[in-house]
Amino acid sequence: MQDQVLDKKTRVRGILLTLASTIFFGMAPIFGKLAYRAQVMPFTLVMLRTVGAATILWLVYLLFWRDAIPIDWRNLMGCVGMGVANGLGSLLYYSGLGRIDASLAQLLYTLYPIWVFIFLIAAGHHISTMSLVRLGLALVGVVALTYTGAQDVDWLGVMLLISSGALYAWHLVLGQWTLADVDSRSVTLYVLTTMAVVVSVARLLNGAPWTPVSAEGWLAVFGLTLFPTILARLLMFAGLQSLGGAQTSLLGLAELLVALLVAFFWLGERLMLVQWLGGLLLVASVMLGRRESDLAVSLKELLDEGRWRELVE
Repeated sequence: MQDQVLDKKTRVRGILLTLASTIFFGMAPIFGKLAYRAQVMPFTLVMLRTVGAATILWLVYLLFWRDAIPIDWRNLMGCVGMGVANGLGSLLYYSGLGRIDASLAQLLYTLYPIWVFIFLIAAGHHISTMSLVRLGLALVGVVALTYTGAQDVDWLGVMLLISSGALYAWHLVLGQWTLADVDSRSVTLYVLTTMAVVVSVARLLNGAPWTPVSAEGWLAVFGLTLFPTILARLLMFAGLQSLGGAQTSLLGLAELLVALLVAFFWLGERLMLVQWLGGLLLVASVMLGRRESDLAVSLKELLDEGRWRELVE
């Protein structure tokens, strides 16, 4: 199978969109920790931000983007699959974030490109040598960035974060395989709507008592809703159409660097020398993307060879 070749303008556009989404995604653990400081429970936090985001999107689409609302039922099923995976993943992520330090949580979650590569290799997709080099640099950078010295580890929290990363990777790959030609606005709307249903059902089944949310808690929920949930996903799905799942996931590794920088200036956290070196390795991994050929898989090729069916059946 030959890789689909994207023109330079489309590739640059995809890189810029993905990097912009990375900035907003990197704010997620900061707003999450601020919400926890305000005594907002994990399942409640996930439900409030996701339902809020879906509600805001429906209002915006009804007023300005009605052309993006109609969708073929086959594409709708693809969005539902992505939403279920991402909804479950977000529940695992914020549950894990409440149990372990933010740095370790981001380390474990940011390993999701490994899962992307596993899924693509299982489907028979070729992974270039440059992608492996970039992945290696990025993973070394992630380890250095999140180094905090000796500490006790909550293994349940570790497993929750690893699992959330796997589900996020699966939703990226599924989107590349089944929704490559669908308007990114439509994908965002129906993926987030599905996520809202999934996390709301989970919150109801959780059975925890409902407690009032303080003003500080609502401020954190609003920030989490607007930046990492709405804006980041609109930009990420647009970038996914231009780059593909593997490239998007590698560029998305930079969100860890963004999270640490925001924590440095907002929460007063300080980085050690080894962490700054890790940040440089991460930036090098992102910059090498300019030299790499595209890894996107066309839907037609996957349909012809039947490989994606073997994974989703």
